Amino acid sequence: MTVSHAPPDISPLSGPEEQEVKEGRAPSSAGPELEPVRPRGSRKGWLRGVPRWVRRAVGPLLLLALWQVFSATGVLHPDVLASPGTIARAGGELIADGTLPDAMVTSLQRVAAGLVLGVVVGVVLALVSGLSRLGEDLVDASVQMLRTVPWVGLIPLFIIWLGIGEAPKVALIALGVAFHLYLNVYAGIRGVDAQLVEAGEALGLGRWGLVRHVVLPGALPGAMTGLRYSLATAWLALVFGESINADAGIGFLMNQAREFFRTDVIVVCLVVYAFLGLIADAVVRLLERLLLQWRPTFTGQ
Repeated sequence: MTVSHAPPDISPLSGPEEQEVKEGRAPSSAGPELEPVRPRGSRKGWLRGVPRWVRRAVGPLLLLALWQVFSATGVLHPDVLASPGTIARAGGELIADGTLPDAMVTSLQRVAAGLVLGVVVGVVLALVSGLSRLGEDLVDASVQMLRTVPWVGLIPLFIIWLGIGEAPKVALIALGVAFHLYLNVYAGIRGVDAQLVEAGEALGLGRWGLVRHVVLPGALPGAMTGLRYSLATAWLALVFGESINADAGIGFLMNQAREFFRTDVIVVCLVVYAFLGLIADAVVRLLERLLLQWRPTFTGQ
């Protein structure tokens, strides 16, 4: 008997597939073809090619067009809300006679004074409470208690204590600013990574060196967030503050327009408030980009 020692045929291909391999072609049953995978962020729709400022302007422009259509067709009565064209003419008249620029200057001065005072008070209290357990025991409970009191409800007391001049208006703005800034700066200080503090101590930094080089930079993002909230609150407080026997300012113009049912002037003042608020927010965003360049963040896709 003859035993064959030839290796068994273990080729997975047979028949037509084997013939394709011999001819240098890929077998037809080699599996599905693979497609190149692209990151999801690289898949751009047609809107991605449109400038961002154009995309951001679509919503407001659409709302403005609907407003004009409703006003022109009589759906929106002028006594309820003036049309955009009427509001634009009223704004032009207020600018031409100097009424609106003077009011803006007066209101900006009040906001600036209240903002500076509120920032100083809020940051100092946050540093005292955030950097020391003793300071937290002495300060935080009192601030948290006062924070729960509606600061607008303090207007009667401010009038009694400070009169009806500029002081109660500035104090009201400063109070709203201080609370927001205190909460965010305090949270930023207490949110600093303990490992960074330990690393600073290992490098030989003293207490004030840690505060300067580790704690304060770590709390800066929270401070910037608090500043943005504070600016929004400052403009809100200004509206209430200028209702206290004001004889100048944007709020004064609004009160006068309310007495004569001038909805066009009221809307002009509201637009000015919004415009000034956007400018202030843009300034804070610029400060964030300058001061927080070391912090990489997600910017959306």
